[in-house]
Parts: sequence; C-alpha cells; structure tokens
Amino acid sequence: MRFQFDSKKSRAVKQKHGISLKEAQEIFDQAYLVDQKSDDPQQFRAIGWCRGYLCSVIFEIRRDMEGEYYHLVTAWKATKEEERSYAQNI
Repeated sequence: MRFQFDSKKSRAVKQKHGISLKEAQEIFDQAYLVDQKSDDPQQFRAIGWCRGYLCSVIFEIRRDMEGEYYHLVTAWKATKEEERSYAQNI
C-alpha cells in the first residue's frame, strides 16, 4: 500500500490535532474501520490505532502510472462517536 500527502499540511495537522499524516499511516497496519465521507471528491474515513490512540484519517484513493495509492488529507484523535463505532464494528 502506497501513501502520499502534503508535508506542509502534515505539519499543520500535527500542530492542530496532535497526529501527523505520516504517523496516521499506522492506522492501515492493523484492523481498521472504513466508511465513505463524501462523493466529490470521493473521500473515505478510516478509524484505527496510531501511536497508542484510536485515530481517524480522511483519505482519497488515487491512481498514477505506478497504480493505486492513498492520498491522506487530514487526521485527528477519534471522537467518542468514532470510538463507539469502532468498538461496535471491529
């Protein structure tokens, strides 16, 4: 699985939410929950564990000459609602 993100945006997300987009890649290393967040552009939310916290990341599935990759948009520590959803579905 390949990932891509804007490094400047990653630093801003880290400052605002306490988790960088680079760190958020850990979510995809174990069981995680995915749902669709929007249609235009098509974005998804993954909820999973990162740095010892349950976190959420918004991503888009994009394609280039090498194939498919995940473009990470933003991330944050999971809300109570996201924690409940994760607990009920994983």
